[in-house]
Amino acid sequence: MPKILIVDDDPHIREVLRFALEKDGFSVGEAANGAQALERHAAERPDLIVLDILMPEMDGTEVCRRLRRDHATPIVFLSSRDDEVDRILGLELGGDDYVTKPFSPRELVARVRAVLRRGTSAVTEGDSPVLTHGRLRLDAERFKVWWAETEVTLTVTEFGILRTLLRRPGKVYSREELIGAAYDFHNVVSDRTVDSHVRRLRAKLAAAGADPVETVHGVGYKLGNC
Repeated sequence: MPKILIVDDDPHIREVLRFALEKDGFSVGEAANGAQALERHAAERPDLIVLDILMPEMDGTEVCRRLRRDHATPIVFLSSRDDEVDRILGLELGGDDYVTKPFSPRELVARVRAVLRRGTSAVTEGDSPVLTHGRLRLDAERFKVWWAETEVTLTVTEFGILRTLLRRPGKVYSREELIGAAYDFHNVVSDRTVDSHVRRLRAKLAAAGADPVETVHGVGYKLGNC
């Protein structure tokens, strides 16, 4: 039973989300602010966090920054603002999805399931669980990536994008193809969202000593020589 941590300073929203998630079979924990969220995460290690952005004292973006230093726990942001700049900022910080208020509890539960599926359905029929290209290696069953001997920690969305590129190195994937590989809700994912995830993926690989993902201007991305 996956455990979901709800982080929101509004007790009514926490109650609505708890009811919807528990009804769908999830185990649920709650935190009323950012500091509590970090404490609950350290103690309970949830499978996913539903994280409000606009909270007093420590907001959701700061919680995400701190978690992403050491953890790849999936994060679905909640926000009362639907500005594209805010959406892109949340995703570039390491969020896996972004839902605006007011929201449908049923849709949010579906998005939670979609994000969790990205991490658990890494191996599809006909796939090899281990994909390699030069010094880059991805183990889909263990959800791990290495550049040479250095392990690279990715979010589930970044992992899904890299896995797609690794299946056919050299093939140029359009943003639409990467959306199809990494998202269930294609209609709400923009090109800029994909670009944000790819930028984070490239930054993490570069920090490990590589940047094999290449931009093909006007088309999309491909995995180059490594």
